[in-house]
Amino acid sequence: MLVMIRALDGLDAPTRRVAALAAHLDFVAAEIECIRVAGPLLDAAGDKCGSLYLIEAADIAAAERWLLHDPYAQAGVWSHWEMAPFQAAAGTWVGGLSWQRP
Repeated sequence: MLVMIRALDGLDAPTRRVAALAAHLDFVAAEIECIRVAGPLLDAAGDKCGSLYLIEAADIAAAERWLLHDPYAQAGVWSHWEMAPFQAAAGTWVGGLSWQRP
């Protein structure tokens, strides 16, 4: 199943991000097969304020176990996160409109 993960930065996130960046990028590279899209969330000023993942996972519990291995989670970059099942239905990344496919 697809799972959306929205992780929001906590206190001292910029400092924590810098310290954990190399390990985080290594984690993302190692886990790329289950990641459909990922990247930083930006605030109105263009500063990083969190992270977004769309991953393949067996269920929400598996997605949370997976996220806990991310060095950003381990370093306390994020204060909290939310997860939800996601159904890709439309868009260029989905290949158009899913309800119009044969």
